[in-house]
Amino acid sequence: MDSRRPPLAPVCPTLPEYVRHWAETTPERRAFSFVEHPAPHSRGVHRTLTWRRLDVRVRALAARLAGQAGPGDRVALLCPQGTEYVTAFLAALAAGLVAVPLYPPGLPGHADRLAGVLADACPAVVVTTRRARDEVREFVAGDRPRIVVADEVTDDEGRDWRPVAPDPGATAYLQYTSGSTRAPAGVEISHGNVVANARQALAAYGADTRPVTCVGWLPLYHDMGLVLSVAAPVVRGALSALMDPAAFLHEPVRWLRLLAAHPNAISAAPNFAYDYCVATVTAEQKEGLRLDGVTALINGSEPVRPGTAARFHATFAAQGLTPETHCPSYGLAEATVFVCAARPDEPLRRFALDRDALAAGKALPARPDDPRAVLLAGCGSPADQRVRVADPVTRALLSEGEVGEIWVQGPNVGRGYWNRDSEDVFGAEFAGAAAEPGRWLRTGDLGTVLEGQLVVTGRLKDLIIVDGRNHYPQDVEATAQEAHAAVRRDRLAAFAVPGAAGGERVVVVAEHARTARLAELDVPGVLRAVRGAVSTRHGLRLADVVLVPPGTVPRTSSGKVSRALTRARYLEGAYGGQDRVAAGAAG
Repeated sequence: MDSRRPPLAPVCPTLPEYVRHWAETTPERRAFSFVEHPAPHSRGVHRTLTWRRLDVRVRALAARLAGQAGPGDRVALLCPQGTEYVTAFLAALAAGLVAVPLYPPGLPGHADRLAGVLADACPAVVVTTRRARDEVREFVAGDRPRIVVADEVTDDEGRDWRPVAPDPGATAYLQYTSGSTRAPAGVEISHGNVVANARQALAAYGADTRPVTCVGWLPLYHDMGLVLSVAAPVVRGALSALMDPAAFLHEPVRWLRLLAAHPNAISAAPNFAYDYCVATVTAEQKEGLRLDGVTALINGSEPVRPGTAARFHATFAAQGLTPETHCPSYGLAEATVFVCAARPDEPLRRFALDRDALAAGKALPARPDDPRAVLLAGCGSPADQRVRVADPVTRALLSEGEVGEIWVQGPNVGRGYWNRDSEDVFGAEFAGAAAEPGRWLRTGDLGTVLEGQLVVTGRLKDLIIVDGRNHYPQDVEATAQEAHAAVRRDRLAAFAVPGAAGGERVVVVAEHARTARLAELDVPGVLRAVRGAVSTRHGLRLADVVLVPPGTVPRTSSGKVSRALTRARYLEGAYGGQDRVAAGAAG
C-alpha cells in the first residue's frame, strides 16, 4: 500500500489542514508508526495510525482541549515519545491553542528545566498519557493546570466538533531552546513558519518530488525531531516511523534496522549518534543489514565533523551505505529548525582551515594533514531563505572567507521569544553602504561562506579568548578527547573562567570512558596527555583538567553538552573530592 507514490502535497496554511487533506484523499495510508521495544533485545512492536485514524484522534483531542482552554492559551505536552505525542501536538494546533512541546518529569536530569519552562509558559492545560499521568500530576500539583490524559479521550468527543481556522501568522507553538549557552527561551513559531520550514526541508533533501519515509528517534520536544518526524511528513503525506530515544541509546542498531526496513528513508542524528553506532554495533548485528535504500542522513551538530561521517560510512559500507547519503546541515530553533543543508547524492564538502587564521576571523586553507589544521564540513546552501555573515560588533556585511555571525532571513524565522524583549535578535539590521535590506535573525553562531557552502565554526557565546586570541571550545574538546582513550567522546566541556588581572583561564571537564574504572586509571597520566595535546595543537595552557565519572557532565534537553551549566557547576565547586584533587595535583 505504502510503496505507491503519494499524491503531490497541496499548499495548506496549517498542519491540521494537511491532516484533514490526507485523511480525505489517502485515508488508509499509514501516517505514523511508533516502534516499541518492550524487552531488552526486542526487534520492535509497531503501533500505527492511518491518516483517517490520525484525523479521528486529532479531532477528538482538539474538542476536549477547546473545552478546557481559550484561543491562545498554552497547552504543555508532557507525553512520552509515541503517537499520542503527535496527536496531542496536532490537536492543540487544530483547537487554536499554543502547543508547548516538552517531556514527562521522569526524564533524568531535566526536572529543573521542565519546572522553569512551565513557570515561563504558564500553560492552562497539560496533556499526558496514562503511563505518565501520576508523575505529571505530582509534578504540576502546585500550579493546578487542567490535566488531559490523551489516551483516555474517546473518539466520540470529536464527532460533532468543528475545527477552527487558525491565522497562519498566529503562534502555533513555543519551541524552547535547548539551553546550551543560556536559560531556555520559548521561540514563538507561527503556523506559517512551521509549514514553510517543513516544505524547505522536504525540498532540500529531495523529498518533495519522490516518496520517502521519515525515520526518527530524536525526541519530539526537540526542534529537529518535531519538524522532521511530525511537520515534514504531515506536509508531504509521508509515513513517519518513530522510536524512543532511550531505545536507540540502549541498542543503536535498532535505528539502523528501522532505516533498512523503510525504502527511501530520511533521518537525522547528532555527531555522537554516528560515532556511537561505529563503536557499539557488532559484526553479528550487521549481518543481513542493508542500508543501500537510505536517501539522506542529516547531521545537524555544530560544527559537523568530517571524520565522523568518514568513520560511519567506512563502518557500514559493506551494508550498502554510500558516503553521499550524509548531509551536514545547519539550523536553530529561532528559524523553526532548518536553515542550510547539503543535498543528498552530492559528495561531502571538507575544508581544512588554518587554526590561527580562523581564530583571527579569516578562513584560510591549510593542508589536511597539518596537525594545526581545523577540519570542518560544509553545510550546503540555504533552503529557500537568505543567509549572510555579519561582523557581530559593527553589523557590517562580511565577504566570503571572513568569519562572523550567521544572520538568517526567511518565512521560517520565528516571531520572537515568548515573554522576552527579542528585537535585537529577531529584528537586526545591517550597517554600512553594503547593507542588506530588511530585518534579520541574529543566530549567535559563528561561520563563514566558502565556495558557496556555509561553514559553521562555533558559538559566539562559547568563544574562549585568552591573551587576545580566540579559541573555539569544540576544537579544544576534539583535541582533548583524542589525547587519551580514557576520555569519553563527546562528553566533555571546555570553557573559560575568570583569571588574574581580568584575564581568562581555560578549564576542561571530561567524563572518563564507561569501560574505564576511575580507581584503576592513571589519572595524572590522562591529564598530562590532555594538557600536552592542547598545548601542542592550540598553544594553550589549560589551567585545570577535571576527570569525572560518566553521566557527570550536564547535557541539554537535546543531548548536547551544556558548557554553560558545566562552567557554573565548576565555579560552584561541584566537581570536588578525590577527582578534583587529582586534577589539581596534575597541574
